[in-house]
Amino acid sequence: MSGGHAGAGETVRKTPSAHPGTTRRGPVVAALMLGMALAALDGTVVSTAVPQIVGELGGFSVFSWLFSGYLLAATVTIPVYGKLSDTFGRKPVLITGIVLFLVGSLLCGTAWSMTSLIAFRVVQGLGGGALQGTVQTIAADLYPLDERPKIQAKLSTVWAVSAVAGPAIGGLLTTYADWRWIFLINLPVGAVALWLVARHLNEPARAGTGDASRTETAEGAGTGTGCRAGTGGAVRERGTPPRVDWPGALAVFVTGSLLLTALVQGGVAWPWLSAPSITLLVCSAAGVAATVLIERRAAEPVIPGWVWRRRTIAAVNLALGALGLLMVAPAVFLPTYAQSVLGLGPVAAGFVLSVMTLSWPVSAAYANRLYTRIGFRNTAVIGIGAALLILLAFPLLLPYPGQAWQPALVMLLLGAALGIFQLPLIVSVQSTVPWAERGTATASVLFCRQVGQSVGAALFGALANTVLASRIHDSGDPDGDLDTVARSLADARPGTSEHLRQAVDAAVDYVFLGAAGAAALALVVLVLLAPRTFPVRTDPHDD
Repeated sequence: MSGGHAGAGETVRKTPSAHPGTTRRGPVVAALMLGMALAALDGTVVSTAVPQIVGELGGFSVFSWLFSGYLLAATVTIPVYGKLSDTFGRKPVLITGIVLFLVGSLLCGTAWSMTSLIAFRVVQGLGGGALQGTVQTIAADLYPLDERPKIQAKLSTVWAVSAVAGPAIGGLLTTYADWRWIFLINLPVGAVALWLVARHLNEPARAGTGDASRTETAEGAGTGTGCRAGTGGAVRERGTPPRVDWPGALAVFVTGSLLLTALVQGGVAWPWLSAPSITLLVCSAAGVAATVLIERRAAEPVIPGWVWRRRTIAAVNLALGALGLLMVAPAVFLPTYAQSVLGLGPVAAGFVLSVMTLSWPVSAAYANRLYTRIGFRNTAVIGIGAALLILLAFPLLLPYPGQAWQPALVMLLLGAALGIFQLPLIVSVQSTVPWAERGTATASVLFCRQVGQSVGAALFGALANTVLASRIHDSGDPDGDLDTVARSLADARPGTSEHLRQAVDAAVDYVFLGAAGAAALALVVLVLLAPRTFPVRTDPHDD
């Protein structure tokens, strides 16, 4: 078949869906969108109910683990689920993820203490990790390369709607019902998604499960030779049952948990240079070394070496890790800026941020018109280059205190730039690997982005606290410290908190400069590490 060109050497092949005649795409796409909505709504809905949850269950000192516990479980399991989906199929992994998420939701709705609620949130996170990676992988399986922007735009729209609707849904449920319903409402939604997946998603038999498959090796993967594998170089003979790298999965889980705990809790629950932080970071480094050793010896590793040996995947992983880093600036610090500096209420502050989620899916939907002409890398370079300039505009061009439309305009432009940046990279990775490696490759991308967010939260949180403490000290306020900033900013007396507003403005400016640095890092990675043309291939299942 012939197709258009996505830059020199990148061929967009107009192929049929991955398994025509066996899967009804409409119901499956609906299930994917519902599954994505479960994961996307989770954080925004829960955040609105924290006061009611703490009021009933107590545990204010540890309530942040409602979010950290979920994040840890979801992030560290993403690569494990990615490998399992390549080994056993997407359908059983997605069904397992939905079931775990619903069981966790039901348990959360019956929690009797903050400790039990945090534990049940971890169960939810175990399901959320499967939802995030497997939904993206199935979307790539269902659609050929030239149609993948459509499904990616739909999934991006789910995130956008969730960002806007989540706080409203959480507020309504906690106001007119009970906070437990923010978890129980997941049950009917998840049940519909589960039924659609079980009824309508069908996959072809996988290699090594008794089908008439040929001997496979990873040596030719990604080169257009037609070989496909997910074994990291190991050869699996026809009819050989797949082997699961459980030691590697455990090593990834433990190492990831240690590292993310250090990043999430460092500077919050304990100082960065304290014994807990240093111990966790040292143990994380030892865990990384042990994981590498285990994975190098495994026949079918959870994180195979080719994820980092192939320039395309390695470059995209690093670039999207930088995206996770820079996204902390608007997602975490912009609402505080809008309320503390601009004087907006919570709803208006949320709108300033939400405009970014409105422009993101729109630009992503039209990104294919650009990368089919100039290539994946060049399109992503344009997107992150524009994002770099926009992020620099926030601290350098916005006046103090400014008007609400000014940061809203910046966020609108930033969402458009990041839509052009992210989508070509995800589509390119999914299009340069064979079908049997797509789950692992997609999971590696999402894992790096999640780790980038955790690193960004720790790094920019420390930066903001340092700037705030310095400005408060310079103001000569004898009672000023980080613990009293929020109460002082809420003081309505004229001039009382002006120096604190300026301090918050300065802190957020520095955070956005840091985000611009992350964008610059992504730009350098794409220019220096990514190949000029990505090796797009066609899967045997697509022909």
